[in-house]
Amino acid sequence: MADEDQDIFDSLEREASDFAKDAEIDRICKAFTLDAYAVLDIQPGVPEKDIKIQYRKKSLLIHPDKTKNPAAPDAFDKLKKAQTALLDEKQRTYLDECIADARRLLIREHKWTVDSPELQTDQFKKEWRQKTVTVLLEEEARRRRQIKARMQEEGREQRKEDEEIEARKRKRDHEKKWEDTRDERIGSWRDWQKGRKGGDEKKKKKKMKVLG
Repeated sequence: MADEDQDIFDSLEREASDFAKDAEIDRICKAFTLDAYAVLDIQPGVPEKDIKIQYRKKSLLIHPDKTKNPAAPDAFDKLKKAQTALLDEKQRTYLDECIADARRLLIREHKWTVDSPELQTDQFKKEWRQKTVTVLLEEEARRRRQIKARMQEEGREQRKEDEEIEARKRKRDHEKKWEDTRDERIGSWRDWQKGRKGGDEKKKKKKMKVLG
């Protein structure tokens, strides 16, 4: 191959590579974030090793160091989170349950059975994916409501605790102030008693003088 032809071939190969990278970055960015399978572009139920292989292949393709696409960092981060979710047993089980729920809901809505031939069609797979999105959104909304309710309850508990702490502090301050002024109060009481006795004696003397 002539040098000129080789240059043209290399240029076209780079363009094809850039196109593939941009297309994959765009796909990942548009993928439904709550569905890690969709982000990684794999089917539910695949073994863990396939998840790792798929992630490595995708991450090498769209790595920010290998493309000038400004969306690459976000796509790479989204891809990483998807792999983390699927390698976490609890998160993957939750996602698998949502996907299974979506399948059962579709079967019930169409009044099919688990043996209905419609379940093998591409149309069903498309509907299943859409229903999965709906189920995941509803579950996420429910989760956020629960978090909000818990935070509100925790806020109420915290305010109650703060009020109790403040009440105890006021009580301690009052008791301390009462104790600190004890001598002053006793002295004032004694002075009052002395004043009262002195007044009574003056009244007695005055009365006795009148009688005399």
